[in-house]
Amino acid sequence: MTTANKITIVRILMIPAFVTMAIYYGESVKRGQPLEWQRFAAIAIFILAAVSDGLDGYVARRYHQRSKLGIILDPIADKGLLLSGIITLSLTNWSEVESQSGKFPAWFPVLVISRDAILLVGTLVLYLLNGKVQVKPHWTGKIATVLQMLAIGWVMLQLHIIPLLYVVLAAGAFTLVSGIVYVTDGVRQLQAEGHAHPTKP
Repeated sequence: MTTANKITIVRILMIPAFVTMAIYYGESVKRGQPLEWQRFAAIAIFILAAVSDGLDGYVARRYHQRSKLGIILDPIADKGLLLSGIITLSLTNWSEVESQSGKFPAWFPVLVISRDAILLVGTLVLYLLNGKVQVKPHWTGKIATVLQMLAIGWVMLQLHIIPLLYVVLAAGAFTLVSGIVYVTDGVRQLQAEGHAHPTKP
């Protein structure tokens, strides 16, 4: 249990704390009596968890603390924080003025979860058939993650520079495209090993 892994575990434990504060704030908005300290607490926890993502990576590299456990825990913490934010802000409304700016449309979490589920299943299939998985990060996936984080921040900070829908549409588009790119790459890996070709009688 390295220092880097301890930081990652603390980051995972922050997720239910963020969800709790986010839901409580949404309920206070629904009652017409928004408790701003709950919103600020949710934002602070989310930012702290996001910043600690870079911290555990730095500690692991700086003090040579890379481990198999860290390789497993780090993506769980990353995806857990991202998905919890998207799902929670799809179920609770953070805006007193207009629901369109305080809540994600239902299709957004469905798209994000579906893409991640397909990629997870695809990774397992590749591992079972090929015995190995070569995951090459693609720029569309990185942009999708950044836009998803931006969409979460847009709701939590209640920004009105442009409508939230435009930010969500951009995040959704790159999420879809990146999913297609990764699936295509997976099929290519299967073809390279001969698993995607029809079997001869």
